[in-house]
Amino acid sequence: MFSFRPLRHVFGRTAPCGSVLSVAAALLMVGCHGAPTAVEPASQAALFPSLELNPDLVKSFKPSNDRQWTSEQAVLPRAKIEGDQVTVHNIRDCRWRSSDDFTLAYYDKTFDLDKLRSVDFIVVPFNERPDLAHTMLSFGFDDYLALSVEIRKEHNEAYSPIRGFFQQYEIIYVLASERDVIQKRVNGDLSEVFLYRSTATPEQARELFVDVIRRTNKLREEPEFYDTLTNNCTTNIRRHINRLKPDRVPYDYRVLLPGYSDRLAYDLGLIERHGSYEETRLRAKVNYQAYLHRDDLAFSRKIRR
Repeated sequence: MFSFRPLRHVFGRTAPCGSVLSVAAALLMVGCHGAPTAVEPASQAALFPSLELNPDLVKSFKPSNDRQWTSEQAVLPRAKIEGDQVTVHNIRDCRWRSSDDFTLAYYDKTFDLDKLRSVDFIVVPFNERPDLAHTMLSFGFDDYLALSVEIRKEHNEAYSPIRGFFQQYEIIYVLASERDVIQKRVNGDLSEVFLYRSTATPEQARELFVDVIRRTNKLREEPEFYDTLTNNCTTNIRRHINRLKPDRVPYDYRVLLPGYSDRLAYDLGLIERHGSYEETRLRAKVNYQAYLHRDDLAFSRKIRR
């Protein structure tokens, strides 16, 4: 019998978010065109012929916030909303020299919702599979507060999309400085980073931010399992947007393969257009600016020049 939690390290490599990797692509190619559902036992056997999988074993586990987490994910954010003031605690502010070499730091800050003017969409394609990507949001106040939805890794744990189907990770909402989450991808993962200004109005940005904060607090009290298809970085962003306006983002293959999610956002008018999609994407790449201004306190403002 295959036991999941005791053998959490038998698969894969580290990745920033589960989104959808090769398994999702395989499902699409064999005709999975509807809304994603749990993998059927027959499909499990086809995908993992060497493993005897017991679905009841998986269901017996409960998500927890009490495990031996990696240092950069050990502290959960929390926030308090009082009228137009939102005080966020444990905003991560790491300095990333590589994916394994960083200085860990946190801070607290109070944000005035009346000063929220924008929300940006960040796409980080995976180097080895650019049709797959990690996606994030960044909220523009006097400074920027970023949201990165990730698997919450335990010590010595690596990401695998296969294990993501079988309740092997909890999910975490990381609230961080923009410099943290972008430098992690530029310096740590050596990935391309594309930053798009959304077309959201200040009122829509405010609604979206409050919805994100409420879910951040909820996950602190009620942990959830990450799911490769249904509870990952991109599906959570889609869910937040659709709470503002139902079906604003349809369940498109570009949600399942988020390396194309910026093209979906372009086609739906969710991001500002600067000519063609290709021209818009070229303008959105911030790697050079992020490296040039990596130690600048005005990082967020300067990467947008």
